[in-house]
Amino acid sequence: MDKTPEVLTFQPAGTVSINTSAATTEVDSVFSQREHNIVAAYLITAGIVSILSNIVVLGIFVKYKELRTATNAIIINLAFTDIGVSGIGYPMSAASDLHGSWKFGNVGCQIYAGLNIFFGMASIGLLTVVAIDRYLTICRPNIGRRITSFHYAAMILAAWINAVFWSVMPIVGWSSYAPDPTGATCTINWRKNDASFISYTMTVVVVNFIVPLLVMLYCYYNVSRTMKGYDSRNSLGGGNLDWSDQADVTKVRRIGHSIFFIIHVFCSILKHLAKFW
Repeated sequence: MDKTPEVLTFQPAGTVSINTSAATTEVDSVFSQREHNIVAAYLITAGIVSILSNIVVLGIFVKYKELRTATNAIIINLAFTDIGVSGIGYPMSAASDLHGSWKFGNVGCQIYAGLNIFFGMASIGLLTVVAIDRYLTICRPNIGRRITSFHYAAMILAAWINAVFWSVMPIVGWSSYAPDPTGATCTINWRKNDASFISYTMTVVVVNFIVPLLVMLYCYYNVSRTMKGYDSRNSLGGGNLDWSDQADVTKVRRIGHSIFFIIHVFCSILKHLAKFW
């Protein structure tokens, strides 16, 4: 009587599983349960803080009508991307960490990974729109003044459509989603190191990380130069700066907002890069 040969399959972190048929056992997590619990505690805390802070932001826009401008519509959309990750992605990942492995099955894996990529790409696209807006408003005011609500709506919509496209591609066959080595989250299936994975990953990195980063660097570099030039002109005037000039006051405020976004942009880029990989 023939005996099915045992095939040894070496898994990450030095674990070994035995395949005696077509079925293969789950890949063990590279994390211990204690490490999973620490990650879960962080995700729960970060998720609660993120949701509450973004609800406060949205509440401010609801309360004060004067803040409901076309420019601030970008910030409102950014708040929704953060709430999406914190309200959907974090709970699923935290529950899986507490469980010790992914607990929502293949369908849940596709939904989780797709939404993470979707909200992440949308956030990066919207941050790029913010950078372009700051650049045109401060460095090219003649162009900035001609931007209408329609233009802002088109740029915001483009960021969301771009996010939909790249998050759906692995579901329809360009690369794929699968649990990552921790076993508690899902992302791009890096184990399939085939042409589909390589082409998708490289294209995403170029289109959704490198290009936006270069655009933001260019925009904020020029904003910084304009700010320095503005400070130099003010210093030449000594203490006789005429603050009654509303155009100057507005410009100073916009520069202050841009400084905040410079810090926020690069923190967000690092966060989404870590999430993608």
